[in-house]
Amino acid sequence: MKTIRTLILLFGFIAGIQTIGLSQCKTFTKNDCKPKLDPYIYNGQLNSAVLNEGDFAELMLTFYSNQDYRIMVCAAGELGKVVFRLVDTEGQVVFTNEDHGMIDYWDFRTKSTQQLVIEVSVPESTKEGELAKSGCVSILVGFLDNQ
Repeated sequence: MKTIRTLILLFGFIAGIQTIGLSQCKTFTKNDCKPKLDPYIYNGQLNSAVLNEGDFAELMLTFYSNQDYRIMVCAAGELGKVVFRLVDTEGQVVFTNEDHGMIDYWDFRTKSTQQLVIEVSVPESTKEGELAKSGCVSILVGFLDNQ
């Protein structure tokens, strides 16, 4: 019985830590990332996660024809500059920030409706013996009102 109670408390503690991390990530996104979309209108989808050095994440999104978009990949400062790429369904790289001075956004206009995968990779630390850092990484999408 004591073991079961200990396991329940441990599970509750771990779940609480994750909730705190996601809450902090939401606040980071709202305060630090969302303002950088201006003058684009935030689409309202929150795509964020706490990532560690060396982690990789991807997200598939649909972009509609004749629309202007801004993709913003915003990472907590302790993670350094993250790499992001947009890849089409054929696996062709449409954009990578490595070719553009590691900027954290890309503005583009679509000619046709298409799905793109946004791939994000957090660099690993080059310092030996240092603990891996973690932090929030958010992917935001904004669009211009073309009416």
